Amino acid sequence: MTVSLSHVHVLVDDPDAALLFYRDTLGLEVKNEVANDGFRWITLTPAEQPEIEIVLSQPHAGRSAELGDELAALLAKGELPGVLFRADDLDATFDKVLAAGNAEILQEPASQPWGVRDAAFRDPAGNLVRISQA
Repeated sequence: MTVSLSHVHVLVDDPDAALLFYRDTLGLEVKNEVANDGFRWITLTPAEQPEIEIVLSQPHAGRSAELGDELAALLAKGELPGVLFRADDLDATFDKVLAAGNAEILQEPASQPWGVRDAAFRDPAGNLVRISQA
């Protein structure tokens, strides 16, 4: 039996701002975009891992107003789980994110006590994004 990762969902409050960050800054490729009831789902894939899809969706998309409000509040506080990426050149990736100016820098590239070298950002929606050196 084989089990593999297929999709990861990331909630965003502004799909256009998120698209600029994940597509234009990080270099993910848009695989699909779906509009439904005034909301959008955008699916992106890393070029080297096209089988893994990152789905950007809005807190209220496909949810009750109450649950959407709760998720939007958690998103606004930066309390949702983050996304971790790996880059073949962490410093170049960090420089690209820094130059784009569409993310809050939380930590410049640094070696961690647990053995990884990484950097941390908040995407335009406030989600934690960590990128480690491959």
